[in-house]
Amino acid sequence: MKKVAVIMGSDSDLPVLAPCFEQLKAFGVPYEAHVFSAHRTPDETTRFATDARDRGFGVLIAAAGKAAHLAGALAARTVLPVIGIPVKSSTLDGMDALLSTVQMPSGLPVATVAIDGAANAAILAMQILALDDDELYARLCRARDEMRQKVLDKDAALTID
Repeated sequence: MKKVAVIMGSDSDLPVLAPCFEQLKAFGVPYEAHVFSAHRTPDETTRFATDARDRGFGVLIAAAGKAAHLAGALAARTVLPVIGIPVKSSTLDGMDALLSTVQMPSGLPVATVAIDGAANAAILAMQILALDDDELYARLCRARDEMRQKVLDKDAALTID
């Protein structure tokens, strides 16, 4: 199975990424986490993205706040899918990161999840990997069925006086 790379712009983003790590662990998907900055470590960021496929990665997840150029910097150096997680900051509540992540030029897409949407980033990464992995696909289908059943159970238990 291919690995998922989870790259954060700062170790202060680690708490935001906890749901991402939890999802990947729950599904048994191998991953690595790293701290790289589009602005402070541009050479290392470029090297990681350029070598990612050869190192067994299938998807890159990039979490960054404020200027949030990390996902775009990675996408500029690889054709692997890149998923951006805009991280909420105290300045503009994450809107700056959202716009920086989602507004990519034509030909360099970054799939973008919600502000602080780390769990969905992991699920999207797994859906991409499941295109070539029938076992992972089946696990994702079971998880979706479990979510559906929980909602139906809540509906059945609902009482309004």
